[in-house]
Amino acid sequence: MRVSFALGLALTLAALAAALLSLVWTPYDTATLAIAEKLRPPSDAHWLGTDHFGRDIASLLMAGAKTSIAVALVAVGIGIGAGVPLGLLAAATRGSLADEVVMRGNDLVFAFPSLVIAILITAVFGPSATNAIIAIGIFNIPVFARVTRGGALSLWTLDFIRAAEVAGKGRVRISIEHILPNVLNLLIVQGTIQFSLGILAEAGLSYVGLGAQPPTPSWGRMLAEAQTMVTLAPHVAIFPGLAIVLTVLGLNLLGDGLRDHLDPRSRRAA
Repeated sequence: MRVSFALGLALTLAALAAALLSLVWTPYDTATLAIAEKLRPPSDAHWLGTDHFGRDIASLLMAGAKTSIAVALVAVGIGIGAGVPLGLLAAATRGSLADEVVMRGNDLVFAFPSLVIAILITAVFGPSATNAIIAIGIFNIPVFARVTRGGALSLWTLDFIRAAEVAGKGRVRISIEHILPNVLNLLIVQGTIQFSLGILAEAGLSYVGLGAQPPTPSWGRMLAEAQTMVTLAPHVAIFPGLAIVLTVLGLNLLGDGLRDHLDPRSRRAA
């Protein structure tokens, strides 16, 4: 096991553990204000210090992990649920009108970054974590569609697919029974990468006020609230920033490790 993969796995599991633990326990209640304790530096009572409302930063980070991971996970699920079938359809009907519609639709979505999509959605429905999920999920659909289509196209020319066609199997059945299992390794790696990008996107949307709204804790909003207090209490900004950086780094290292493990060419080179 490569050191980078082990490090990525450890960082990812730490973030997941913090998110799961926050469902049942945090050192302090994240909704309780204690103005007399505001901007306290790290201590035995508050391991990572307190924010400008006197809330425990460690507790906020744990609860914020739950928000970020939930948003990214659902958004990736939307991308996989819609993008994979579209990619399989496009590959199975290469050169047809359906393929052209799918690919041009992907280009259209790619023309608008998730932040722009979020602004459009929140302009109509208002800022919320749900709308952030929709915005990030919509942006993930063409990513998974392109990855699926690219992997599937290379498989449609292989002998075992031709044998399935000679056996009388339809293109839909072949896509489900033969193509999909053989592109799962690509989807797993891409899913890990999009998961990390989803966490980063959620933090960015929350930073500009388009993500999770108070009192729901969010790493991005913690950074936004701390930007005017960096010189007075730097720990208020440092720890949320580290949480985002380490989680995204861990997922990227994990994705790289999975790619090396699942790609036969990488294993042969090793």
